[in-house]
Amino acid sequence: MSNQPSSIAMPLLQATPVQTAAKRCFDMFASGLGILLLSPLLIVIAVIIRFTSSGPVLFQQTRVGRQLRPFKILKFRTMVENAPSLGPAITSGGDPRITRIGRLLRKTKLDELPQLFNILKGDMSLVGPRPEVPKYVEMFEDDFRQILIVRPGLTDLASIKYRDESTVLAQAEDPEREYITRILPDKIELAKQYVRHSSIALDVRVILQTLLQLFR
Repeated sequence: MSNQPSSIAMPLLQATPVQTAAKRCFDMFASGLGILLLSPLLIVIAVIIRFTSSGPVLFQQTRVGRQLRPFKILKFRTMVENAPSLGPAITSGGDPRITRIGRLLRKTKLDELPQLFNILKGDMSLVGPRPEVPKYVEMFEDDFRQILIVRPGLTDLASIKYRDESTVLAQAEDPEREYITRILPDKIELAKQYVRHSSIALDVRVILQTLLQLFR
């Protein structure tokens, strides 16, 4: 099933083995250092979540990774227990399933920090197309087959552009339709742009832009 982009899309160029190895080394070093330096913050967040709402500290969800292989993405839980069974896969700003501490974690993107372990393990990269749930990948499978020749990332060009995605979705009459018909196709095009020009220099630029946005 396809909802837009693909049709006559040409296959994107793959990185050379040397580029891939260099990127993986960079990811392992940065994620390992990040876990080490941020461990006090990770512990504090975990304790707050544990004592302010029922349910596990971490939220795990199946996402689609490199070569369309599924993996379990890690996040700090920002919603009530069993939230996936209580509503849609996407979350708008006013979603009643979000906990009080969850709103703060989402606003500051601190809920994404456990993905440093996904990166260290090799499921993800620091920079790369954000991993989607299988449902949306199936809708644009031809496009994701091209995009996911690289590991999905903690941040990317779309993460910068759609920093306030949940607010945009909250204003839509039908948030899921808005995501599928307008936002996701644009994210796919940005992901293709990233894959086409992928380099360590681009990764560093995306990381810096992401950090600048967080501290605004």
